[in-house]
Amino acid sequence: MWPGHATTTLGAMTDHVRDLRSVREATDRLLAAVAKLDNGAVAEESHLPGWSRGHILAHLARNADALVNVFEGRPMYESASARDADIERDSGRSLGEHLTDLRDSGARFLATTEPAQDWSRTVELRNGVTDLAANVPFRRLIEVELHHVDLNIGYELADLSDEFTSREITFLADRWSGRPEVPPVTLTTAHDDRVWHTGGAAGTPVTVTGPADELLGWLAGRGRRGAGLTVDGGPLPELPSL
Repeated sequence: MWPGHATTTLGAMTDHVRDLRSVREATDRLLAAVAKLDNGAVAEESHLPGWSRGHILAHLARNADALVNVFEGRPMYESASARDADIERDSGRSLGEHLTDLRDSGARFLATTEPAQDWSRTVELRNGVTDLAANVPFRRLIEVELHHVDLNIGYELADLSDEFTSREITFLADRWSGRPEVPPVTLTTAHDDRVWHTGGAAGTPVTVTGPADELLGWLAGRGRRGAGLTVDGGPLPELPSL
C-alpha cells in the first residue's frame, strides 16, 4: 500500500503523539466491529479481490509486528514471500483467534513506541522505502482505517474523518507525482477550496473534482473508483496498482 520509490515522507507537520492516539482509537473501532462477526463471516470475501476478511485481519496483525521490526532496526519482513505466506497461514483462523492476535499485535506495536527515542531518525520500510520514524504511526493508521473499509462490514470511505481523508489524499497524490504514465492532475473537492496536484509532466492536464471520500477512493483504488467524480480536460486517468 505504500509508495515504491526509495524515499517518501508524510510531511513536516506530522504529530506522532496525536497519530498514536488515533491508532489506538481506530484499532478499538476495528476490534469492536470485528467482534460482531462470526466464523462464517470471517471466511467470506472482502472488498479486496482474492482476499477473505480473514486475510485482511491476518495482514493487519502481521503488519503491526512488521512495524515493531522497523522501530527495532530489523527488516520489516523477512521477505515478500514470507510476508505472503504468513498472511495465508493465518487467514483461516477462528474469529476468536483473529481478535486475540489483532489485540496483542496492536499492543506490541504501541508498546514499542513508548520508550524515549529519536523520532527524527530515518527508518527503512518495505521495498527500499525510507521515512522518518515520526511518520510510522500515521502509516499504521492508514493500514487500520483503509483495511477496516476493505472488510466490507459497514465502515465506508465516507465514515473516515475529514482530517484523515485529507492527509491520505495528500499522501497518495505524492505517491503518483512524477509518474510518467499519469498525466498532470489537479484534484479539487466539491464543497471547499482544497487542491492537490499529482501525476507527471507529460500528457493533457485534467482537473478531477468531487467529494473528498470519492477522491480518496480513486487514488486508493477503492469504493466506486472514481465513478462519482467530475473530470475536465479528458477522461479520468488510470492509476497504477498500489
